[in-house]
Amino acid sequence: MRWWERSVGGRVRGRIIALLRRGERTVEELARSLGVTDNAVRAHLTSLERDGVVHQPRQRHTGGVGKPAALYSITPSAEPLLSTAYAPVLLALLAALEQRLSDAELDAVFRDVGRRLSSDAEAAAGGKKRPAKSLESRVNDAARLLTGLGGEIDVERTADSFILRGHACPLSDAVRAQPRVCHAVTQLVSETAGVMVKQCCVRSDEAGGPVRCCFEVKRSA
Repeated sequence: MRWWERSVGGRVRGRIIALLRRGERTVEELARSLGVTDNAVRAHLTSLERDGVVHQPRQRHTGGVGKPAALYSITPSAEPLLSTAYAPVLLALLAALEQRLSDAELDAVFRDVGRRLSSDAEAAAGGKKRPAKSLESRVNDAARLLTGLGGEIDVERTADSFILRGHACPLSDAVRAQPRVCHAVTQLVSETAGVMVKQCCVRSDEAGGPVRCCFEVKRSA
């Protein structure tokens, strides 16, 4: 049984997801497949819609009398959340890159990844040019972006710096496999804050030890 069939609100909700990944279905069709009531299915679908996992892309017109039946399906944005392939594929890709590229080439690749992530974040925000902001505001923007990616970031203020201190790393497995992956995140923070950033990440020497993001931005930058 896959993780989301156990963990996304219980087994019935997980089975609804499994059925909808195979194709669009109505409430009645789901209830019949699961052996539960229509109302039970509607309650689960309401929660899944609220969480952005399912939606109603269209209705089925039967040609008879009565209201058309709503068809439910998985939202395109939810599909990546249901996959466990991304991490192992990324680790395999890192191993392949490490065999084929020099250290300098790896550095350049990961910094380019950071720039692309920044461009994608800007496009997701509407592609509008950011209004003039203080350095502190831009640092806070970078912290929110990293937190949204899973970094769990706090901003600490010292006399001459802002420290973006993480309590986790969104790419911990990849960083353990190839520490230069951090260059992508450093570049992302630099592009968002609009200044050069010093990396001060914490990586344990122990296998599987904690990895925590940390970036320093000088106030004079």
